[in-house]
Order: sequence, then C-alpha cells, then structure tokens
Amino acid sequence: MPEHAFVVRSFPTSVEAEFARAVLESNGIESMLLRDSAAGMLPFLDVLHPVRLVVRRTDVDTAVRLLDATAATDPREGPPLVS
Repeated sequence: MPEHAFVVRSFPTSVEAEFARAVLESNGIESMLLRDSAAGMLPFLDVLHPVRLVVRRTDVDTAVRLLDATAATDPREGPPLVS
C-alpha cells in the first residue's frame, strides 16, 4: 500500500471489515485493514479501536461508491460491480 492511503470506512468488527474489503478486492481495488486487536488474539479490542478500511487516494471515490451501493443492495443479490 502506498504512503498516501486513506480510510474510507471504519467497522465495529473484523467480519464486517473483511466483507467490505472483499467487495473492493473483487472490483480490482487494492485495500488493507488496520486493526488493533493483538493480531486477532483479542478481538474484543475492536470495540475500542474500530477496524479501518484503507485504499489508495486514487481509489477513494470508487471505493466509497461501491461500499455505499453494497450497503443499499439486498445481500442475496451479491455485490455490485463497477466498470
């Protein structure tokens, strides 16, 4: 991940963050999660330190549109794809 990375969302759990990351990755947007849960050994720390989803500056607009569209769709339909 380049030095100019931006947080596009914060999540209360790692599971939600991983789903959002999967949506971005399936649409070709490289992303990473920043979390402070002792390498997953203390997941309750997510309550104190939300999991942050980070993308490149050039991907911020597309990532936000994808995440907004995903939140507004029926989960049985699958994630939207951006061309």
